[in-house]
Amino acid sequence: MSDENVVYIGNKPLMNYVLAVVTQMNNGSSEIMLKARGRSISRAVDVAEVVRNKFILDAEIGTINISTEELSNREGSNSNVSAIEIQLTNK
Repeated sequence: MSDENVVYIGNKPLMNYVLAVVTQMNNGSSEIMLKARGRSISRAVDVAEVVRNKFILDAEIGTINISTEELSNREGSNSNVSAIEIQLTNK
């Protein structure tokens, strides 16, 4: 999967990410990967559900990967952050 088919979910409003996914799918991408970490995980799930239920009714959830990433902060200590990848496919 190319990097242009990946939507990184952050702190922007939900509809910004929905619009990004819908635009990419309407431009011919059949597969989009939503990636989020930490508190943005719930927003990624919301984006996937809004896309599937309101905009692209043919879209399906593909694979869902969950993981833990170890990040180091400025002080040098490490912290674990949960991450999720949700694959959306359009037939």
